[in-house]
Amino acid sequence: MPEGDTVWRATKRLHQSLAGKELTRTDFRVPSLATTDLSGRTMLEVVARGKHLLMRVSDGLTIHSHLRMEGSWHLYRTGERWKGGPGHQIRAVLETESWVAVGYRLQVLDLVATDDEDSVVGHLGPDLLSPDFDRALAVANLAAVPERTISEALLDQRNLAGIGNFYRNEVCFLLGLHPWRPAGSVDLGAAVDLSRRMLKSNLVHAAQVSTGVDRPGRRTYVFERAGKSCRRCGTRIQMGPIGEPPRERITYWCPTCQPEN
Repeated sequence: MPEGDTVWRATKRLHQSLAGKELTRTDFRVPSLATTDLSGRTMLEVVARGKHLLMRVSDGLTIHSHLRMEGSWHLYRTGERWKGGPGHQIRAVLETESWVAVGYRLQVLDLVATDDEDSVVGHLGPDLLSPDFDRALAVANLAAVPERTISEALLDQRNLAGIGNFYRNEVCFLLGLHPWRPAGSVDLGAAVDLSRRMLKSNLVHAAQVSTGVDRPGRRTYVFERAGKSCRRCGTRIQMGPIGEPPRERITYWCPTCQPEN
């Protein structure tokens, strides 16, 4: 699932290629936008807000998308063959004279007034990758429900935006926190600081890395390593569903390095 760093990298590429350029053709393949035509407008900027992507165009409109589990934006030179997936998975096409941005498998795609962006991202907590990140507010948000597990609290985008399943598993391991430990018993400042450092460090990687070793099979401590030996102590990594829906977000932990008490 794309997380804050993945969305940030996609946003940077889209902004560098499209910002300041006139849209020569647009094609939205979702029912709510089927008749929408933004050709002739200028792409002003592309920005990330947590896991949300905001494309601001002239005349005060914003194309809002969320990648969810499988979505992605691909960039192609005009005339280049599209390789992001079969045609029926395309949800949006934005063309300029030199570039074509194609959105595949976008589960959220809508058009809002730029002045009304809060209607789609206003619920988010502080963005970990924002230069004006509000650390105090993020810590306060996590502490607001002290009995909630730290694992669930970190995933909640209303607390702080940008963390997904990869980061919350690796952060809990690195801090020695059992995933079901109550947030009220955790050094939340340390959890926030480590989360931000990890996301920022991975802005330059094509893959997400927590170990400092960017090689296949060596990038993570516990994430997707169920049944394998802990890199620190040799104990077998455990896995299980998180307590709150959606349960497809699997938790990974080392019983020795992350004791219950």
